[in-house]
Amino acid sequence: MAKFELKLPKMGESVAEATLTTWLKEVGDEIEMDEAVFEIATDKVDSEVPSEVDGILVEKLFNVDDVVKVGQTVAIISTDGDASEEVFIKEEAEEQIEASVQEVEETIVVAKDAVQTPVLGQSSTDRFYSPLVKNIAKQEGVTIEELDAISGTGKEGRVSKNDIINYVASRKTKNKAPEVVLEKVSVKSTESIPVSKPLANVVKPAAVETNKIESSSGHEVIEMSRMGKLIAKHMVDSVSTSAHVQSFIEVDVTNLVNWRNNAKKAFEEQEGEKLTFTPIFLEAVAKALKKYPLMNISVQGDTVIKKKNINIGMAAALPDGNLIVPVIKNADQLNLVGMAKVVNDLAIRSRNNTLKPDEVQEGTYTVTNVGTFGSVFGTPIINQPQVGILALGAIRKMPSVIETSEGDYIGIRSKMYLSHSYDHRVVNGALGSMFVKAVADYLEAWDVNRDF
Repeated sequence: MAKFELKLPKMGESVAEATLTTWLKEVGDEIEMDEAVFEIATDKVDSEVPSEVDGILVEKLFNVDDVVKVGQTVAIISTDGDASEEVFIKEEAEEQIEASVQEVEETIVVAKDAVQTPVLGQSSTDRFYSPLVKNIAKQEGVTIEELDAISGTGKEGRVSKNDIINYVASRKTKNKAPEVVLEKVSVKSTESIPVSKPLANVVKPAAVETNKIESSSGHEVIEMSRMGKLIAKHMVDSVSTSAHVQSFIEVDVTNLVNWRNNAKKAFEEQEGEKLTFTPIFLEAVAKALKKYPLMNISVQGDTVIKKKNINIGMAAALPDGNLIVPVIKNADQLNLVGMAKVVNDLAIRSRNNTLKPDEVQEGTYTVTNVGTFGSVFGTPIINQPQVGILALGAIRKMPSVIETSEGDYIGIRSKMYLSHSYDHRVVNGALGSMFVKAVADYLEAWDVNRDF
């Protein structure tokens, strides 16, 4: 049988492993080329891994929640279409092994509880029940008549451990009132079931299960999501790694706001894209990074790596409250139209969780728009291994002193704050301040007559 090893693909220079979150195919399923086989998750994005060949899935080498290294084989796919017999033999062998393990478990449990638990009554039929099944039935007050009525899923219709456990669980969730159950118990059945103790087990209502977790004080306890845990670790590691320092600058964006208000309708009609402020800000950042390339670096031990490309990460909020940072590759080579198209596309696919792993990798600088939520400014945490991140504050109309040749006067201007966090290990205050000043100068000098 020809076999193909489906490996975990490389997902960027900084990603060495991923968590397997979901199997989309089962052993024996037919798979087409480019069809997703399983889902993985990194600290940045969830993604599907497709098959590189047509074939049949014959083996899974990892379970859900296992951590897989890049390059490790995750699944075996038969490419010649004759894997069905091998899969059947493999599954049959696994079932036999599982049955043997279960028999050993049953023997241990029965030996342990033999002194404490009396033997269940003799079945009125010739049906066989394992010692473990009888033990569970006795502990849960399940009568021999009830056992005889359970439909078994084991070999030759035997009642398995799972069958008796599922039966007990389903019976407990019925929540019938005691008097109703007593009315349904016939005289014949009460003669064989002592009412004083076992009947109480039959009619005892089970507690209603809930996903809500409460502490002893009554407060609700919410488990952090997988992505939330990864983000938390990433942020703590960043603060522990970099010496964070901030610079803030106020920007008069009146000309920019007026230009965008006048151009957005024509832009959408001509380009089929909405014109937000984000691509304009990213254009300004890309130009500033080109002017100050020592902001477009990363630190590796005692060395500084000066990046060849300008790849700007755009922090985006997800519906579940988490963040993701899709990356705009070679941002300095895009005009405003191209930037708007990329920004809108990445924003939509971020919210829909359809980003590809390489679209959240290799960022060299990050921008986050805290003004979206009304914040005037912020102190963002650096996205390692980068050395800087810029927070865009809310644009507000403010009274401002306007200088003219005829004197100063007060006018209404549209203004915002830029908050620049940078790594003081390699970026001093002068460079950090000059960089954010370059972004501000570009925005303030916006040409109200410029085309798209």
